[in-house]
Amino acid sequence: MPASSWQRRIQRAQELADRRPFAAEILGFYIHVARFQESLHRQLTSFVQPPSASFDRELSQAELVELSSRFESFLSLAETHGPRQLSELSRGLHVRGPSFWEELLNAAWTAHGASEAQDLLALAVLQPWAELLRDRATPRPPLHTLAVCSFCHRKPCAGVLRPMGDGAARSMVCSFCLNEWEFRRIVCPACGEENDQKLPVFTASDFDHIRVECCDACKTYIKTVDLTQDGHAEPVVDELASAPLDLWARDRGYAKLQNNLLGM
Repeated sequence: MPASSWQRRIQRAQELADRRPFAAEILGFYIHVARFQESLHRQLTSFVQPPSASFDRELSQAELVELSSRFESFLSLAETHGPRQLSELSRGLHVRGPSFWEELLNAAWTAHGASEAQDLLALAVLQPWAELLRDRATPRPPLHTLAVCSFCHRKPCAGVLRPMGDGAARSMVCSFCLNEWEFRRIVCPACGEENDQKLPVFTASDFDHIRVECCDACKTYIKTVDLTQDGHAEPVVDELASAPLDLWARDRGYAKLQNNLLGM
């Protein structure tokens, strides 16, 4: 039986944690998160069929009750295994109770982005449900103007270069429902800039399969995982494990298009 997407990410995270000690702590936490999400995805698959496979709505009361019932166990996980800030936050949220958790989950669902650390905890629980809804939704054509997911309308957390013919095709990976869609190579996903002189690409020898794709017009950047250089890479995981590239880009005045699941 082929490995699930979560199992592939977990295996890759374990591999990179051994190879890159500086990323071991954050990858170790991600492994716990991915295992939780895989279990939650399996449990939600047998949950009642959603009233609508649309993201353009608030969560139903049945969805809120179901998801908030899982939120407590995730808070325990984050309190035990998360970085200090998330651990302390999880301890505080634990005592707020189901009513507050439902409000937090619904707000994170409709906000189209994480503005606070507590939103990241909510999004980690919501993501498996978002992926299920995406799988059940009617296929939608990608939005070619700017890099926004056609399902949940979130920004991408990473780009991907996949082998195609003698070259490579560029895709974007949604930061929320993990949808992947094709996107033109020479265009800024944030502002649509097409002048290649304003779209510098940087690489580092320690991360030779990851490109930091910048835009001098809007001063944003996105990291793109080049599978033609490393076919074993898992974009979501490799993006996490390359945090030094984020520091490098920010030191040069670029802002990340969209933070990843762990707020980096």
